[in-house]
Amino acid sequence: MRRTGAADPTAAGHRTSAPGHDVRLLWWANSADALGTQISGLALPLLLLGLGYSPALVGAVAGASTALGLLLGPFAAVPADRGARRRVMILCAAVSAAALGSLAAALALGSLHPAHLFAAVLVERVATSCQEAAARGAVALVCPADDHPRVVSRLQAGEQGALVLGPLLGGLLYQTARWLPFLADALSYLVAALCVRGMRSDLAPAGARARDTRPSRARWGAFASEAGAGLSLVLRSPVLRLVLVWTAAAGGLLVALHYTVVFALQESGRGPAAVGLVFSAAGAAGLAGALAAPAVVRRLTAPRTLVAVSWLIVPAAAGLAAGSGPWSYGLLFGAVSLLVPAAVVVLQTRVLRVTPPDLQARTGTALATAAGIAAAVAPLAAGTAVARVGAAPTIAGCAVLLALLAAGTTLAVARGALSAPSPGPAATAKGAL
Repeated sequence: MRRTGAADPTAAGHRTSAPGHDVRLLWWANSADALGTQISGLALPLLLLGLGYSPALVGAVAGASTALGLLLGPFAAVPADRGARRRVMILCAAVSAAALGSLAAALALGSLHPAHLFAAVLVERVATSCQEAAARGAVALVCPADDHPRVVSRLQAGEQGALVLGPLLGGLLYQTARWLPFLADALSYLVAALCVRGMRSDLAPAGARARDTRPSRARWGAFASEAGAGLSLVLRSPVLRLVLVWTAAAGGLLVALHYTVVFALQESGRGPAAVGLVFSAAGAAGLAGALAAPAVVRRLTAPRTLVAVSWLIVPAAAGLAAGSGPWSYGLLFGAVSLLVPAAVVVLQTRVLRVTPPDLQARTGTALATAAGIAAAVAPLAAGTAVARVGAAPTIAGCAVLLALLAAGTTLAVARGALSAPSPGPAATAKGAL
């Protein structure tokens, strides 16, 4: 996830032995995980509603499990940065597979108890959050720095492909049997675990294992301090602060737009097929944008790409206020989805470039937690705004906030935020065993 800089992997703390082989395995692990998540993500609300639970409870379950995952993610990032990245990723994937596999078995046997259902969902969500926390920074350890933009864009493309195919497969599997989507997700976790197990690169930062061999008597307070080291680095670095603001603000606003469009389509009497059309088109556009992102960044340079994307998504978002049906919404949301991946590649590659190897997981988790909080708050904010002022004014408000973000991004880039130097050795974790 980085661009310029030393191409020598060892210069950045890499210890790769088979970059191409490991990049392919990382792609398969990430894509399989994303596809399984999309499959079960569609089926879980349908299952809960079909069992007679209220929409409020469905939302509460999703919110509680997500919140707990966000809280525990930074703690899972500590052992990953210490040198246990591979073990944490495999263990968490295995736990998720077991949780969803047990849920699929109970459904197939017709013996599902409510406590089992909610426990499986909670365990899977928490384990997945810990797995994602440990995986952050893996790109920096499996390929040279010059390949980061290409690898990041491929990972994005896999995730976008999952967004397109996952809901379709989830619906088909759920129609066939209620337990099949959860079995598919369980198998996807097993695929991810096997792929990580098969990587030849050392997924520990240089020197991490030497520190790990010494016994640790650190108290929980010291461990919590280590877990917060990523956030401390973010707050000190101009580049990482820009990434934090951009990803949290843009991500939250795009989620708000997503829900506002759904509300608008429902108010106009459109059915689920119309909603599916809009976001299938957006997913396909996002896939195309992810594939094109490396070439766009090379042609425009990273600063120009980020500024251009920040401004271009404003009119596309504003146009949604005048949307009147699934085709116009799909076209405009597709335009936004086409543009955003290039900015994500720029920002993620900068994160890898300025983050010390032994803080990759914690820094990535701190950034993801901020984005996750914004994404969690966005649906509630969108629903409240639509209820009070309507869909069109809510969309217009989001467009105004996106314009303010674009102006702030332009100013930050003009001040050299994207060219800020690495924090250097002093920013690495202290007392990490």
